[in-house]
Formats: sequence, structure tokens, C-alpha cells
Amino acid sequence: MRIALSQLTTGPDPGKNLLLVEEWTRRAADAGARVVVLPEASMACFGTPLAPLAEPLDGPWADGVRRIADATGTVVVAGMFTPAPGGRVANTLLATGAGVEASYDKIHLYDAFGYRESDTVAAGSGTTVIDVDGVRLGLATCYDVRFPELFRAHADAGAAATLLAASWGAGPGKREQWELLVRARALDATVWVGAVDQADPGPGADHGSAPTGIGHSLVVGPDGTVRHTLGAEPELLVADLDIDEVAAVRRRTSVLANRRPEVWR
Repeated sequence: MRIALSQLTTGPDPGKNLLLVEEWTRRAADAGARVVVLPEASMACFGTPLAPLAEPLDGPWADGVRRIADATGTVVVAGMFTPAPGGRVANTLLATGAGVEASYDKIHLYDAFGYRESDTVAAGSGTTVIDVDGVRLGLATCYDVRFPELFRAHADAGAAATLLAASWGAGPGKREQWELLVRARALDATVWVGAVDQADPGPGADHGSAPTGIGHSLVVGPDGTVRHTLGAEPELLVADLDIDEVAAVRRRTSVLANRRPEVWR
């Protein structure tokens, strides 16, 4: 399966960001990608008031993504914000196109490193997997990468890969943590992980403590090895995932089969 990770930088205007989604999706489709993954907060960057711009999954922004997916013949996965109770929003991944229509609300909220996502965002409560051309893919968002049980749940549901969309917070050691965590989640669930981050917005951007991305998107194999990686700047990563490799790795490294969940109950 050929996927594309679109490492772009979004701003505060959903309309302008939708044009970016279209531009990058067309580039990915031209490169033969079947699945195009855009970062968390593709609708609007963090540091923007989220509640006034949140839209439902049948709203104009999501419909715009659907039109882009249909026009390019791809499955597009893009981060947006949908309304939630109490004036908060859900941090939502929309997956649409080629017969796929699903969404995932981020389960683990980024209340860490001096930032409190839960002040404005309501946590999701369920996992999401999608099927593309007979291949099952799990969906995850940014801070979820610190929680291995989600990635194992994808594997238990039959996923061969997890698509991880992020807007990673900058800071000392954060790039190293990003790569380490993505590799660890691939290895301990024996799945491919395609992890796309917002590109580094550069020194002129001022969003306070909001996580706005550091780039360094990567594709990691089910054995935990890095297969492809990007730098900090906006860039498109196109990669072919060998789905048969998942079964081969699971035969050699039987961490899923050797679990003892009854011990931890």
C-alpha cells in the first residue's frame, strides 16, 4: 500500500488550510498514493481559538475534504475540530474517500509540558480502524503515541498499520522523544506506523506554548526500524508499506501472542 505523509504548516484560517489540503493531496495522488495523511490541526493550528471554528462532520470543511478525496481517488486522513459539549471541541481525525467514511476523536489529551489541551478539548472514548483495499489501518493522534495500549488495540482489531497525525510540541529532547515513541509503538504492536507532524513553523511564528509541530515525520516498519524520515521543513513523504512484512515480523517476534493480560487485571 502506498501512503503519503503531507508534512505541511497550517495557519488559523480553515479556508486557507483547506486549499493546502487540496494542494498536498493532489501532489500525493500524482505520486501514486492511495492514502494521504495530513497532520493534526490541519483545519486550524493550535494557538487559535478552537470553539468558534469547530464544525460538525457534515459541515463545509469536512465536505471540502470529501470533495478533494473524491476528485483525487484517494483516502484522505486530516485533523479537524468538531463541536463537543460544554463549549469545548473534539480533536478529530476525519478519514474519507474511496468508500471510507470514519472519524476518530483523540483519546489522550495533551496535559503535559505546560500545556492543557483538556481546557478546550473533550477526550474521545473509542478506537477507530478503517479498511482500504483490504488493509486495515488504525487512527491515532499526537499524544496518543505515549500510550502503547491504543496501538496494541489496533493490532488486536486486525490493523497492519497505524496512521498517526500530530502537531508535536517543541522543546528540549522532544524530537528525540518523537522518534523513540513512534519506533516503540511500531515495535510493541508489530505494525507499520506512518507518523506525520506539522512542519516546524519557524522562528517567526508565535503561538505561545501551543504545540505547532517540529516536522521530522517518519515511517517505521513493524520491526521498529525507521524506513523513511523527513527534516523540519514542509515536505511530502511517499512510502510503500509491505503488508506481508507484518505477518513475517509477528512470526519472529511474538509479543502479541505472548502477552499475559490476565496477570495485570
